[in-house]
Amino acid sequence: MSKSSSDLYELLLQLSEPISEALSKAPSQSTAVSVKSLLEPLLPRKPNFDGANLRASIRDFTLACALLSTSQSSAHELLTWIPKHLAAAADSAFLEFSRAYSDYGGKSGDGLVAELMAEVMPVLKERIKESSIDKSADGDEVSAASARVPVGFAVVAAYQFRWFVTQIDYSHSGKLCALAVPCGLTALDHWSPEVKGQGMISFIHIVKSVDAAHLAWCQDAILDACRQNIASSDEIWHLVVEMSVLVVTRTQQSDPRSAWFDKILNEMLSHLERQPRNKERRVAWLRYVEPLFIGVGLVLLAHFRRIFPLFFKWIHADDDETVLLVLKQIETVIKLTWIRNTPYVERLVDELATLHKEAALKRSREEIRNLVSRILILLHQCKGLQFEEAWGKHRNDPNLATIAPSLSERRSTMSSVQNEMMCRYEYDGRAMFECYQ
Repeated sequence: MSKSSSDLYELLLQLSEPISEALSKAPSQSTAVSVKSLLEPLLPRKPNFDGANLRASIRDFTLACALLSTSQSSAHELLTWIPKHLAAAADSAFLEFSRAYSDYGGKSGDGLVAELMAEVMPVLKERIKESSIDKSADGDEVSAASARVPVGFAVVAAYQFRWFVTQIDYSHSGKLCALAVPCGLTALDHWSPEVKGQGMISFIHIVKSVDAAHLAWCQDAILDACRQNIASSDEIWHLVVEMSVLVVTRTQQSDPRSAWFDKILNEMLSHLERQPRNKERRVAWLRYVEPLFIGVGLVLLAHFRRIFPLFFKWIHADDDETVLLVLKQIETVIKLTWIRNTPYVERLVDELATLHKEAALKRSREEIRNLVSRILILLHQCKGLQFEEAWGKHRNDPNLATIAPSLSERRSTMSSVQNEMMCRYEYDGRAMFECYQ
């Protein structure tokens, strides 16, 4: 081996020494899996250079840095014991080594990580799979593997996997997908919410980073995993919603009638219908669902019978966050569909009128009332006489007097709003509306 390789190994030793020393002084763990014991063998200690093991030493050093670094964003008991200064030291050490690696003819930064992924991904995938729930040939689920292998090993591997995936930028997207997706799907299939969550964060990064064409070979598998995980526990519900919306909109954006749009949306709605009072779930869904609505476009009309009953429940929620999010999504739905051919117009007008009065007791009263007024104006513009009939019962209510001037300006603003919508396109030979704002 060349002298430069020897120098590279010497740098590994120098960078590992302070990390090993800090690790030895860290408090002991009282968990089934000792992360400290897993980390120590990954840091090179042999003073004599062994050229044959240089590659393995670089890989193990990177795995150690990955786990220490990712502990900064974890609240899991296996990683919370790691001091912040130790995690920061690992970040600094890896950055310095990656620069030196570049000087010796390798690749720096995410390039080094990408170079190691072919070796690391299969190892992490197997470590995650070891404690998963297997299925026997006849379809019965058995948990023998889970009983033999503590789930802590899968949690550690999932965090390392997430670190590797999130280090890579768009320039390596093709390789990233081919190497990372199988391990990511294994994480999503695991029974542990912690492992699933790291897989979801990884897929969110992947889908945001790559061109949709790079997902064509695996999109059905990822979408099916999204659908199966929609019933996940509260702690990762926000992640599965964000991931599912992102994947389906990126991969099915050219087909608003895609079966995957229908499957994902219906699965989410079924879950929300079972737990309509769960604040965390409804807030997460309302926060992330808009791109899905836009992707579906006018096809949303077919889902009104399930969407609007939820909107009507949530519009009077105790927390302002839910109310504001519901109003914003109602506004989006109206713009996308012009809310035609629906029996919900009168009910919606009544609910909005009631909310406008209820807002007097809310902290976000001005923002709520502004949104209510905007929605009523939109309804007036798109429903005309039907709206006026529904609004008639509220017209003389003194508590709604501030809305009247805005509604009277409907005709003067009609043209500008229609131009803003930019909403005509052809689908199956029929003129349909879609919002391109």
